[in-house]
Amino acid sequence: MSDQPSSPAPAAGSAPEPDLAHHGDVEASAGLIDLAVNVRRAPLPGWLAGPIAATLTDLARYPDPAPARVAVAARHRRHPDEVLLTAGAAEGFVLIAQALRGVRRPVVVHPQFTEPEAALRAAGHPVERVLLDPAEDFRLDPDRVPADADLVMIGNPTNPTSVLHPARTLAALARPGRVLVVDEAFADTTAAAGHPGEPESLAQRPDLPGLLVLRSLTKTWGLAGLRIGYLLGAPELLSRLAAVQPLWAVSTPALAAASACATPVAVQAERAIAAELSADRDHLVARLADLPGVRVAGRPASAFVLLHLPGASRIRAALRERGWAVRRGDTFPGLGPDWLRVAVRDRNTTDAFVEVLRETMEA
Repeated sequence: MSDQPSSPAPAAGSAPEPDLAHHGDVEASAGLIDLAVNVRRAPLPGWLAGPIAATLTDLARYPDPAPARVAVAARHRRHPDEVLLTAGAAEGFVLIAQALRGVRRPVVVHPQFTEPEAALRAAGHPVERVLLDPAEDFRLDPDRVPADADLVMIGNPTNPTSVLHPARTLAALARPGRVLVVDEAFADTTAAAGHPGEPESLAQRPDLPGLLVLRSLTKTWGLAGLRIGYLLGAPELLSRLAAVQPLWAVSTPALAAASACATPVAVQAERAIAAELSADRDHLVARLADLPGVRVAGRPASAFVLLHLPGASRIRAALRERGWAVRRGDTFPGLGPDWLRVAVRDRNTTDAFVEVLRETMEA
């Protein structure tokens, strides 16, 4: 499959342009069992809820990001000047798009989270897409990325494919004169036997030129409503992003969450959750393998799996009628109406879902 530049409107007779503004929360209507959103839903542990709650008596002061920057830097063995805190990962994409207006050839590797491309387009960038091949399990060949691309954006693990690219493959994309943005919003959901945590992460690679690693605290800790994330990169690059960031962009409660989630207690808990998630994901994949016509894409590594099944649009609508929400795939560039994304949940929920899916497919 060749590199395919995108265009604002599809050519006559071509497939419709994906809706980049569509997200899973639109599908997770009240009353439905939510397999459309990849946010873990569990009570906040005391070490996280306590510091957040404590800030509510001190909201008259403007936020001070310095302590949280120090904490996040220590967690990733970086200098505080290599950390930029953001109001969620989505703000990071906007800052990149606004600050790097001088780039000539921005490239987004798809299928992936659509906000990077949406932010680039909103800032007036002409975006090119590199579409990974489902027949190759959405694996990345660095040679597919144009050599003169001076901004490259890719997820790892990638949403919606759940593919975890090898760190060496992504590192091969870094070079002087290029900004390489690796979206690691789901890095803390990954686990591997014999690995201390976050296999294939580039968060501790300050040696790679032009690297920006984007992180989120939304997924594992269920903080989507608090809006907290951060970027890791060279100070001179982060200073360009900070120059276009609004003052006091990150709230005091969100800063408290960032500090708490960077502690050794939090990291240990995160890795235990990732190991449990891995077992639950294996169970989901095994159950789906029993359904004729359902194919799980690649080797899922995160909190969700991508499914290919004929008639997925009809099946998704039928699942909604039966009380289940799953994420449509046709809003992701490189996919189409026969793809669905399903969040990993506990085994009882998985078993119930697979039976409903089986009945729906047989109806």
